[in-house]
Amino acid sequence: MTKRLWSFSIVCLLVTSCGAPLTKPFQDQNSTQHSTPDVTQTSLEAIRDFAESPFVTDASGSKRLSMLPPASSPSASAVPTAPTRAPSHSLSPSPTLTPNSKPKINPKRSVVQPEASKRPSLPVQKNQGQIRTSQKKLTLSQLVVKYPNTFKLRGSSQEKKVALTFDDGPDTRFTPKVLDALKANQVKATFFVLGAMANTHPDVIKRIVNEGHVIGNHSYSHENLPKLSVDKFQNQIESTETILQNLIGYAPKLIRPPYGAINEEQVKWFADHHYLIVNWNVDSLDWKSLSSDQVLHNIMQQTKPGSIILQHSGGADTQDLSGTVQAIGPLISKLKAAGYTFVTVPELLHVAKNK
Repeated sequence: MTKRLWSFSIVCLLVTSCGAPLTKPFQDQNSTQHSTPDVTQTSLEAIRDFAESPFVTDASGSKRLSMLPPASSPSASAVPTAPTRAPSHSLSPSPTLTPNSKPKINPKRSVVQPEASKRPSLPVQKNQGQIRTSQKKLTLSQLVVKYPNTFKLRGSSQEKKVALTFDDGPDTRFTPKVLDALKANQVKATFFVLGAMANTHPDVIKRIVNEGHVIGNHSYSHENLPKLSVDKFQNQIESTETILQNLIGYAPKLIRPPYGAINEEQVKWFADHHYLIVNWNVDSLDWKSLSSDQVLHNIMQQTKPGSIILQHSGGADTQDLSGTVQAIGPLISKLKAAGYTFVTVPELLHVAKNK
């Protein structure tokens, strides 16, 4: 009996001396707003373990002596008693020891800031899209719709009239023959001439005018206008205008860009300088050196009231426009039989031939 009393006294003494270290880690690690761990339960477990064995098993599974040093010893406070027992679920987890600590390290800055940095980019991207849209090149048909008073492809469909037009002259090979065929059929046409060719063959230009045909400006040397700088583009038109005015006595109002190619800035320039751009809606494709039957077929297949018909009276030395010349007579006969009247472009569009 005396032995048991001594054992119980020793155990009580141990529990009393170890009470502070057992509870201190939890109290230090958690806010005072939360409850302290169940010390009574911890003490009972310690008594039960001591009664069963002279050793205490820690959380790692290793055994150490149950005779711990007194609480006053420096090593006593260093004993890691907390890991031997899982923290109570009623306690709030510590920000520094639990996975829940990550969102508490000012999460708004780490998440919201990248979002905020992205938000300004949205209107910028939208504006960039608008800039790209505004800079997108318009097609020829779109330019005609946007600038109806400056860019024409055809005349009114309410009148059964058509206009024959001839590009790339004058030369001495085919232009005189075209003039002969038109004269024989008593039809007036419109000639879009090159400044360089007009300067080389002024007599042919004068014949065109004397026989009642209209002259239009087709640039100086048949350059692709959209590929030129502003200065070169303007020089192509203005130099030709100067040559023609000296030869025919007026500055032509009508402009036909080579290949029919033109951009919006050039359309605006023509509008500001009182020109009228005239392309076509019927292409004979005679520049391919086609036969007269092929030329005739291409034109008849496409012609409608108000049509502007494209043909050529000059071109490269390798081009043979004999089919064009031979198709003029039959074409005029067929269209007249179908009720069409032949007029010049200014008559078809009801505009002046000069600026």
